[in-house]
Amino acid sequence: MVKVAFQGERGAFSEDAVVKFFGEEVDPLPCACVRDVFQAVLEGKVDFGVVPVENSQAGSINETYDLLLEYPLNIFAEVILRVSHCLMALPGESLESIKTIYSHPQALAQCEQFLRRLEVQIMPSYDTAGSAKMIKAGRLKGCAAIASERAAGIYGLQILAPKIESNVNNYTKFFVISHKKARLAKKSKTSLVFGTRNTPGALYSALGIFATRNINLTKLESRPSKDKPWEYIFYVDFEGHLGSKAYQEAVEKLTREATFVKLLGSYPQSS
Repeated sequence: MVKVAFQGERGAFSEDAVVKFFGEEVDPLPCACVRDVFQAVLEGKVDFGVVPVENSQAGSINETYDLLLEYPLNIFAEVILRVSHCLMALPGESLESIKTIYSHPQALAQCEQFLRRLEVQIMPSYDTAGSAKMIKAGRLKGCAAIASERAAGIYGLQILAPKIESNVNNYTKFFVISHKKARLAKKSKTSLVFGTRNTPGALYSALGIFATRNINLTKLESRPSKDKPWEYIFYVDFEGHLGSKAYQEAVEKLTREATFVKLLGSYPQSS
């Protein structure tokens, strides 16, 4: 049975992503933080890790991008998950009996319109599923959590209101990370990170390498360099797999132009 690490308690949305990609028959390893997921994969404690990388509402998760640069691991696949929040409490509770609601700050923000209609105390917590676990373990009456439908099932809580997110177009992208490299797929994507010299036109020249070869960039994002204040590195996703000659040539040319290039992986593009 494949062993997979993810960040959060059982029932976290990261576990939903695990199940979406691998199916129900997995050996899950919950981790306290994203770095612990990377470390578990690096040390061989698990076969794969699943980490959040971007939310359609909140944007990129910078910690994950920094760890992709730091750790010698590969992006094996991407998983896009529709995030739907549920309000849950102990069996027998009702919306009228709830006085306090717990969840991760991002989940609370994503359910703001629903929460505004309730006269309750909002309490930020470290994790969505962790909030559900806390209510179950403490038998906390008059309290509810915002978490996934899976979390309600795991902790035996009653769903008082499903689909309470303000925006139905709420998706989170996850990367599956591994020591392994993904095979060539019919529709692939490649991710890499590079640095440029601090000279006029350096970034323009680097991006021109892709443009002149008709390679479609699907993401370009800058992050502060950890080595030099006020200088930046660039994360790029592009359509295609490094198994093809044109993409190999582009990366070879970029390696000569840039101060450094790190390939993060070529992997199947999620539909």
